[in-house]
Amino acid sequence: MKLNTKLTLFNTISKLVIVVLFVLLLPLLITRINQSYTDSKLVKQKDKVLQIVKTLGIGNYITDGESYGSYTLLKEEYVSLDEVTPDQFLDTIQNERRIVEGDTIEYRILSHTFSVNNNNYLLEVGKSVDTLNETSSALQSIAFVILVSMILLTILADQFYSSYVLRPLRQIIKTKLVGNRFPSFGSYRRVRTSTADFQHLDLSIHRMIETIADKFQKEREFISNASHELMTPISILQSKIENMFDEEDIADELKVKLLEMQRILNRLKSITKTLLLISQIENEQFIKEDEVNLHALLEEVYEEISIRIEEKDIHFAMHLSPQTRLHNVNRFLLFNLFFNLINNAIKYNREGGQITIKEELNNNAVTINIADTGIGIHADELPYIFNRFKKFKRSLQQDSFGLGLPIVKSIAGFHNIKVEVESQKDIGSTFKLIIPASIIKKHD
Repeated sequence: MKLNTKLTLFNTISKLVIVVLFVLLLPLLITRINQSYTDSKLVKQKDKVLQIVKTLGIGNYITDGESYGSYTLLKEEYVSLDEVTPDQFLDTIQNERRIVEGDTIEYRILSHTFSVNNNNYLLEVGKSVDTLNETSSALQSIAFVILVSMILLTILADQFYSSYVLRPLRQIIKTKLVGNRFPSFGSYRRVRTSTADFQHLDLSIHRMIETIADKFQKEREFISNASHELMTPISILQSKIENMFDEEDIADELKVKLLEMQRILNRLKSITKTLLLISQIENEQFIKEDEVNLHALLEEVYEEISIRIEEKDIHFAMHLSPQTRLHNVNRFLLFNLFFNLINNAIKYNREGGQITIKEELNNNAVTINIADTGIGIHADELPYIFNRFKKFKRSLQQDSFGLGLPIVKSIAGFHNIKVEVESQKDIGSTFKLIIPASIIKKHD
């Protein structure tokens, strides 16, 4: 999961938790707020009545000792004023029930006693609780809609801001790691960002890449130079051994030793040539300007290696389109690539086995499958088969240097060809070469 998605998911979950808590607490909060607002309104009504009494006198409400009462049409609010005993004192706001014209109604009532002309009076200002509940429900609905809208807006804002903040990180990954061909990284270009952490990451990755590139370059130079230097003494030794065979007085026992030395030198010469070839490929010393008919190229490989196929009585089948042509490639290297793969398919195959080469077209790319019925590769060994000088159980009984598949990988990478391997122990292996559309000239 991407970091941006994780941040957005975390923000969304945290906001949903807030929403749930808010929804649970909303009725209580709205009730408290509404009640506080109602109490404040009742107090204002009380103050207004007291001001009228102060200005116009108590007679404006009470005459001849009769109490005063006023109700709205729907009995939602009322005001009452009664004369009470001098020892009674009230200044409260609470819920109480009142009987109004035969109906029992619960009100939020402010009760307040005050004195006028040495007489004690009780003022009551009430508001129906049902009205308060209706108002609370409406307020809850409005508050919930507003909250959800704000949550959605903040999620979108978080998504946008996270994307904006993490854009330099994506650019660092794309330009410094994914967008470059390892280990050739080119010149350093600073990623524009105001985030200090990303600036430090960008610079650290660049320094790490410089170190890696330097080490790889030194390794390439060493392999190239060592291979060049080794070829000369190997050739001299081979020449001297061959000259010794021409001597008449050489003993048979010495000839056997010389033959063994010659085999060792041939082996060393083959390893050196292979390392030199890999070094030249990685240093891009080959040019890609050839045009190759894939079917014809594999026919040439078959002709060169057919004797070994016949020796092991292997059935060889090739299903390729004669129209598939590759351009901007190196013919010599592609020949080596297919030669090594088919050579391995023969080497690790069983007597009377089978090798099948099949072509598939997938989204303008061509896939070449090279399948054998050999001893297969153990699942634990598959991730390491392209490592140089890596020897596996299946190759211990074979004359193998552990460089055939590394050559295949290097040549494939040089042509942007992807290599995939499927294998089952004692059943066989299939090497898939996925050739990109960029080097395919024609396919009918």
